[in-house]
Amino acid sequence: MRALLAFAPVLMVLTSVACGASLVRLPSGPGFTAQDGAGALQQATGPCLAIRTLTAEVAVSGSADGHRVRARLTAGVSPPASARLEAVAPFGQPVFIFVATGTDATLLLPRDNRVLEHGRPDEVLDALTGVPLGAADLHDTLTGCASAPASGPLQARAFGDLWRVVAAGHDGELYLHRADANASWRLVAVIVRSSSGRPWRADYSAFQDNLPRAIRLTSVASPASGAFDLQLSLSQVEVNVPLAADAFRVKIPAGAGPITLEELRRSGPLASKTDAR
Repeated sequence: MRALLAFAPVLMVLTSVACGASLVRLPSGPGFTAQDGAGALQQATGPCLAIRTLTAEVAVSGSADGHRVRARLTAGVSPPASARLEAVAPFGQPVFIFVATGTDATLLLPRDNRVLEHGRPDEVLDALTGVPLGAADLHDTLTGCASAPASGPLQARAFGDLWRVVAAGHDGELYLHRADANASWRLVAVIVRSSSGRPWRADYSAFQDNLPRAIRLTSVASPASGAFDLQLSLSQVEVNVPLAADAFRVKIPAGAGPITLEELRRSGPLASKTDAR
């Protein structure tokens, strides 16, 4: 399991991290029916919905399942649900290559010549990192975006002049905020319930050109054994650069042996590290 042990210098370096700061307090309660909900959502998400592709370097720090996390990734996403993540090592081959399109994902561990094929993206990433994001979730998270529910009337609640909360699918919610009554609306947080039933939250800040450069992912009401709190810092961001279909495929080396989800959970990066206390 050499490649799995190689996660240590890249993904699980014990370090001081800054994810202990309090999350922004989001409005709760019934509020009032927002007649301007659709317009506010369109204003907040118009720029990001125009993104066809995004590539970036992503520095990750925080904790997952009681372990400190630190990683540097290269990422590429394309709508509606194509994603590629590579864990960059200080030298040599990537620690892992993850690609997904729709509900089909492949994970390659180049250093051990092992591969997991045709997994569910959220299950593979959950086993690998402790965070159950699907391919569409990765796209929306990295672009700081979300769309209105596909069916039914839009339901939005108003909390004063500065907050609007829009209902999304699977019991999720989109939180729109503006600095004052004359400012533009911005999507600053979402709460999502994954297909596994584990809810998680994304908070967006440090906006540049209407895109967040800081993203915080936290579990919501998760048991301590599955909790996570991760800060993503994006740099070298490029949007709408053509990405070939091959970007979301991985060439599997000859003789690559299989690895299962259970092996990832037992022997992956989270299994062998010291608790983050």
